Amino acid sequence: MSASIVLVAVLLALAVLAVLLVLGGMLLARRRLRNLRAGGIEVALRVHRGEPGRGWHLGVARYRGEEFAWYRALSLRSGPDWVLNRGNIVISDRRHPTRAEAYTMPAGSLVLHLGRSQEDIEVAMGDDALTGFLSWLESAPPSSVAPWAS
Repeated sequence: MSASIVLVAVLLALAVLAVLLVLGGMLLARRRLRNLRAGGIEVALRVHRGEPGRGWHLGVARYRGEEFAWYRALSLRSGPDWVLNRGNIVISDRRHPTRAEAYTMPAGSLVLHLGRSQEDIEVAMGDDALTGFLSWLESAPPSSVAPWAS
């Protein structure tokens, strides 16, 4: 009888530990998302377009000079999941999201298909974020030397 009580106690302890780990991971992900949003924009990203309406992931993106760094919202990864370089991005198509896609995107999003050599990437963002993204994409790279420096 005592062996079965010990086994039940161990299983119960493992179950409690598993629940605590899941809750801790969710809290860390939520904290990370909140910290990223402080200086980022909400962007949905999809890498493969095999199935219509599927494969979208919500995240937060930040501009880092020549790079557009995208962080998946619910990830424990410390760095960005995707980094897009401004010099390699070409918008090959723009469209409104389908009804099946709209629930996974920021409100009022427009979908941009980014033509790149090896990846098939789409991003979706709202009007304000889109305006900023297009401005960043079309702007000249920042000068490495200040104009007044000699």
